[in-house]
Amino acid sequence: MEEPGERMAGPPYLLRHRRLMDIAPASPSDSGHSGSKGMTIMVSILVVVIICTLFYCVYCWRWRKRNAVRRAQIESLRPLSNSDLPLMDLTSIHEATNSFSKENKLGEGGFGPVYRGVLSGGAEIAVKRLSARSRQGAAEFRNEVELIAKLQHRNLVRLLGCCVEREEKMLIYEYLPNRSLDAFLFDTRKSGQLDWKMRQSIILGIARGMLYLHEDSCLKVIHRDLKASNVLLDNKMNPKISDFGMAKIFEEESNEVNTGRVVGTYGYMAPEYAMEGVFSVKSDVFSFGVLVLEILSGQRNGSMYLQEHQHTLIQDAWKLWNEDRAADFMDASLAGSYSRDEAWRCFHVGLLCVQENPELRPTMSNVVLMLISDQTQMPAPAQPPLFARFKKVSVSEFSLAMKTDTTKTQSVNEVSISMIEPR
Repeated sequence: MEEPGERMAGPPYLLRHRRLMDIAPASPSDSGHSGSKGMTIMVSILVVVIICTLFYCVYCWRWRKRNAVRRAQIESLRPLSNSDLPLMDLTSIHEATNSFSKENKLGEGGFGPVYRGVLSGGAEIAVKRLSARSRQGAAEFRNEVELIAKLQHRNLVRLLGCCVEREEKMLIYEYLPNRSLDAFLFDTRKSGQLDWKMRQSIILGIARGMLYLHEDSCLKVIHRDLKASNVLLDNKMNPKISDFGMAKIFEEESNEVNTGRVVGTYGYMAPEYAMEGVFSVKSDVFSFGVLVLEILSGQRNGSMYLQEHQHTLIQDAWKLWNEDRAADFMDASLAGSYSRDEAWRCFHVGLLCVQENPELRPTMSNVVLMLISDQTQMPAPAQPPLFARFKKVSVSEFSLAMKTDTTKTQSVNEVSISMIEPR
């Protein structure tokens, strides 16, 4: 007799069938959803990989192209060895600057960092090294070397040589230990070191340097950024004009040029240039006049003066001149120790240079003549410009513009590569 459990169990194939029936089959909709989701992930990953690969290929292509252009530019500079300017080797410059150590860094400008160096013979130099971030490239470097290097004058900073090696581009200048004029002139602790004879000598030296640029050199150069921080002082306090980064060189006679790009420093900028983009040698004359008034007063024609007095240093000078109170304009650190006739002559020349009408301003040759000869008859100066005439802005807005472009970090040798644009 069969046991009840055995009858209920049934044949083996029926047991297997029941077990298979107990397993719930996956629905077609669930299977399709999982497959779709997996396909989306795979496609997304593939797209990302393709995009990353394309970006990498473009980056590599641009990197190779940029390096090829840079190598071509460097190779194009090799013929400079045939010029009058000495080529210096990179090893000597590394030794002179102690491999561009931080201790030897003097400052940094638009061209790049500047380092003090000492050559094996004991001569001190200032090395300007082109930065990778600099907007000035091989073309501007070549212009600096081939053109500015030809301008040799005792009142211009001298370019001693250059270095073009291993994708390095460097300019080597004479080293000037006494920093820039503004470091003395606008520092109450140091302004006393500038006595009257020294100030008079600085004014005349700057005038002679500008005369050389405008009329006596083989090229006609308009500086466009003459100011106290761009006048360096040697160990005997002789002035040397530097920073030709905004200079314009003309290969033909021209009275004035209209440029679409106004560059320079507010406070020193001639009104016709600041407002209309018109510059000429008379634009430099205006800047020289502002500089003369700053040297006489010991005050900067900048935002702080404007905020304190509600007018510019130029307007203050004009007011005191008309009221016959020129003595009140002179730097208090002089303590009255100056020749009245010499000081008044410089004051008169300064006001002639900052006249609103550029045609009334003297040329630099006339400026030098008026400064060295007390027999020269000088016309009465006309009123200098009022900034309110040129642009309707508030004092605070104008002072902000002046502050933006006049407060720059001082460096011991503030010289930079020229951006020369011949006509």
